Amino acid sequence: MARDWRTAPLEPVDRALCEFAAKLTNDQDGMTPEDLDRLRRHGLDDRALHDAVQVISYFNYITRVADGLGVEPETFIRPWGRG
Repeated sequence: MARDWRTAPLEPVDRALCEFAAKLTNDQDGMTPEDLDRLRRHGLDDRALHDAVQVISYFNYITRVADGLGVEPETFIRPWGRG
């Protein structure tokens, strides 16, 4: 999953969350109420939707802060998806 969630054997709700996260990250202006409704159809309630948006947004924010300040990755942390 760390290499490519699109080819990972995910449960439908997890795949839907990944699709939502990708859209919120890459096309935030294109978000619509249907994006939330799609997740609701997978059984997520408003609390879960709120939590998902908060987590996705936080990681987008902190990544941009780190990139903007030129923060180098810690060398003691092994990259995701590698041995």
